[in-house]
Amino acid sequence: MVKKHAGNWGIMAANGKLKSQTAEAAGIPRIDASTLLASAREVILIHKDNQYRLRITSNDKLILTK
Repeated sequence: MVKKHAGNWGIMAANGKLKSQTAEAAGIPRIDASTLLASAREVILIHKDNQYRLRITSNDKLILTK
């Protein structure tokens, strides 16, 4: 059984413990960040009339802010 628990996807083992599962195995779509960002360092994402900024930091990490 696939179950979502505290933001993590996994498979419930017979002992009732949650086993971790990869996003691919859980059927979660994967999108490369470069597809969203193209050649930019940041983009604005719109979700339900709210704007979120996705950007690459100077340490080459992704950060999403509202």
